Amino acid sequence: MFYLICMIKETEKGILVNIKISPNAKTNEIIKNQAETKIKITAQPIDGKANKVLTEFLSKKFKIPKTSIQIVKGETSKEKTILFITSDTAKINLLKETL
Repeated sequence: MFYLICMIKETEKGILVNIKISPNAKTNEIIKNQAETKIKITAQPIDGKANKVLTEFLSKKFKIPKTSIQIVKGETSKEKTILFITSDTAKINLLKETL
């Protein structure tokens, strides 16, 4: 069984997070356990729909503008590295706690 360790790294632009997504789910939700953080997305992984829904979901969840959330690695993969561009300490702490 493969586990993706959730890596959270602070950069000068914001926070980099490695996550695994599960498209075509019943609801959008974040599932966190000791080994990984998985985000379930309702959209199918066709024509970038899952990435769009992922960005919208994260934007609403963490109150960060969609333009400040970038998929920097894994555009076509279930394993993604996402950059949250923010310097807001409260939002950074919420990201670290939730992911």
